[in-house]
Amino acid sequence: MRHILYHMRYATVHKLDARGQSAMRYTGEVVERSADVVRLVAYWNRPHLDLGYARFEPGDRFIEWFYTGRWYNILEIHAAATDALKGWYCNVAAPAIITDDQIAYRDLLLDLWVSPAGVTTVLDEDEFEANAFLDGATRSAARAALAELKAHVQQRAAPFSAIEL
Repeated sequence: MRHILYHMRYATVHKLDARGQSAMRYTGEVVERSADVVRLVAYWNRPHLDLGYARFEPGDRFIEWFYTGRWYNILEIHAAATDALKGWYCNVAAPAIITDDQIAYRDLLLDLWVSPAGVTTVLDEDEFEANAFLDGATRSAARAALAELKAHVQQRAAPFSAIEL
């Protein structure tokens, strides 16, 4: 796979909810792009958010991977003050639609948190199961994506190669 580096090129990320409606929008700097993946860097610009398993704070650095052929995206999160790895937030989502300056993905509610030590926590399973907007094929693809993510973590495949030993 040939990678092309981009400098000072930005993309707007559009997170869509399970129904396909706009849920969030932000901009990040594209640092790597190929035919099937975009990696960008973005910064948390919202108030403190304590999720219990992690706390996001203004200025936290997010390194994000969006794929056109995978049913997930991965956000690697670093602390604003120290740049220490906080962990990986993995959104199970329909494959991203990527254009020159836009990235859109439909969030499927199911998420995986991975700690720096490699401990995984599946999030929002109840919401996923209860959502009426997801058909059987989408649910199957989402479950397969979650299994694929867990396997990547266990194998310490990129970007999970930074998991503490």
